[in-house]
Amino acid sequence: MSDLTIYNTLARDKQAFTPIEPGKVRMYVCGMTVYDYCHVGHARMMTVFDIVYRWLKASGYDVTYVRNITDIDDKIIARAVENGETISQLTSRFIGYMHEDTEALGILRPDHEPRATEFVPQMLGIIEKLETNGLAYKAADGDVNFSVRDFQGYGKLSGKSLDDLRAGERVDVNTGKRDPLDFVLWKASKETEPEEVKWQSKWGSGRPGWHIECSAMSSALLGERFDIHGGGADLQFPHHENEIAQSEGACRHTFVNYWMHNGFVRVDDEKMSKSLGNFFTIREVLDKYDPEVVRFFIIRAHYRSPLNYSDAHLDDARGALTRLYTALKETPADDLPLDWNEAHAARFAEAMNDDFNTPLAISVLFELATEVNRSKSARLAGQLKALAGVIGLLQRSPQQFLQGDGEIDEVAVLAQIDARIAAKKAKNFAEADRIRAELLAQGIVLEDKPGNVTEWRRA
Repeated sequence: MSDLTIYNTLARDKQAFTPIEPGKVRMYVCGMTVYDYCHVGHARMMTVFDIVYRWLKASGYDVTYVRNITDIDDKIIARAVENGETISQLTSRFIGYMHEDTEALGILRPDHEPRATEFVPQMLGIIEKLETNGLAYKAADGDVNFSVRDFQGYGKLSGKSLDDLRAGERVDVNTGKRDPLDFVLWKASKETEPEEVKWQSKWGSGRPGWHIECSAMSSALLGERFDIHGGGADLQFPHHENEIAQSEGACRHTFVNYWMHNGFVRVDDEKMSKSLGNFFTIREVLDKYDPEVVRFFIIRAHYRSPLNYSDAHLDDARGALTRLYTALKETPADDLPLDWNEAHAARFAEAMNDDFNTPLAISVLFELATEVNRSKSARLAGQLKALAGVIGLLQRSPQQFLQGDGEIDEVAVLAQIDARIAAKKAKNFAEADRIRAELLAQGIVLEDKPGNVTEWRRA
């Protein structure tokens, strides 16, 4: 447990991890706003913190993992009105879709998955504390705002100074904000909004602002100070900066000890965005690639580095994962417990303890696969499967991965293999090559073995 180091965004350095309570870890990750399908960026965030969750548990910690759901938001309201359905109908449907996507990618469910609408009383409680502490005020438009200039230390997570942030900013006189950096804690209701998004408060009817949600849900489920807070790099400012201001402004002590942020996803070296037409949902990607290939592609990069999405990189990931499964196919694994004292396992643990260095850990898997291929050792094959299982890989049978899940007509493939064998016997090599090329075009690779045996696998 004592060997783990984590890059702490707040410290801008890797630090030895020491939990607040020995042997226990409390972790919160900002989750989905549920009004549309999850995209590749969401897949990366959820997979990254799934790896963190898995490794902490594998290291012997008792982990409480919270990943929230934002089920009240301007975009949610607009989409529900556009669809002619209730907020809860819309959000429940897309929560279901999110669970289908995460399960396909092998992402474990968090211990708690709170919805923002279930924690409005806790949000109001924090806002009242902020008002009492002189950090919140009701504006002329009925909103309740956080007074950024009155919170000492604002900008410590993002490294932004108030002077830099205020440069060029102007106060919109229609909002009643005292400062352009002030952010909303409680939004006054509008007549046009559905009744289901209106809650009563001492400041009048309204609904919570986005930032206050996470402060309320995390403190309610993990306490007012906890170990790890994570999310995508895009949330570092202003969302996480504002969370710190709210939580520490209300409780007047440190909010989180370690802040973790995963890097951005790019598509063919360009920023992923709908306007550029390079925006992919998880479902679109899974139509083309095996879910485990997508997971392997994501964790093959270090979580803090940019991830460049392209078909070429997914194809390369599929080939690499195939090599690992092929090693297990040729040498079936034993089912003995994982031996952390074995050399490969020790190097794997060293990599993971170095800020969850999955690229280095995966390189150890390939070293182990090479040794399995050389030695044909069922024990080393067992180590390979068990180590990969720690990060959610190689848990299907090799045959299932290499041949797919029944989407290919195996009888037809075997018939074509028989026809190719017959063509080779007749020395009709052009026909044999044609059959091989036709199968390859269908995503099927043939492997000729001794004894005139031909096996097939997915490309």
